[in-house]
Amino acid sequence: MAIQSQTYGAEAPDADSREFASASALKTVYVYEAPVRIWHWINALAITVLCITGYFIASPLPTQPGEASANFLMGYIRFAHFAAGQVMAVGLLARAWWAVVGNHHARELFWVPLFSAAYWRDIGVMLKWYAFLTPRPGRFVGHNPLARFAMVFGFLVLAVFMVVTGLALYGEGAQAGSWADRLFGWVIPLMGQSQDVHTWHHLGMWGLVIFAVLHIYAAVREDIMGRTSLISTMVSGHRTFKD
Repeated sequence: MAIQSQTYGAEAPDADSREFASASALKTVYVYEAPVRIWHWINALAITVLCITGYFIASPLPTQPGEASANFLMGYIRFAHFAAGQVMAVGLLARAWWAVVGNHHARELFWVPLFSAAYWRDIGVMLKWYAFLTPRPGRFVGHNPLARFAMVFGFLVLAVFMVVTGLALYGEGAQAGSWADRLFGWVIPLMGQSQDVHTWHHLGMWGLVIFAVLHIYAAVREDIMGRTSLISTMVSGHRTFKD
């Protein structure tokens, strides 16, 4: 295919063609299927709503103008929190199902090869990369080993904890005999009392905030400095290798 030159001057005729011919070809691999990508963005939105509304549930606004009967702001905040929590819970179940029926990359969220020496060596390489001690990271089609460890133990375990404790508190408000109380009522006496569950649930929220900040930082950093695409991969599903 002929390349039209956009360089002007003495070397105009073939300059762009030579640069194009010497450029390295990009390679792409289809990694994340559509259900994984859709879940990722819905889950991100649900967590955002949960963290914002959860903060105001723990630290309510001091007052509202007008009569109390004319204001239902905290009620709307609680409704948004409960709705987003149930979206997150159903999403995790759907994501677990897709790990069974999807490709092998869809299963990376649910397990890590802890007993593989090569896996821990690769984690060491990635730790050096993120600490700016090495100029180039390894090449991985799916999650890199460190990201995979973080997704399992920094997100999945915490997300399940938040869903279980959140539904336990929801069941307490829905009263004894509700579906949430029947399924998750055991959580509160197991953890001590209602306030203990509230406290750990609130701390878990900040854990998710910290994870989200690190996750976004790592994604942007990898797109700029790494050897593969990251953010665009969760949109198109295709991992692009730059070299």
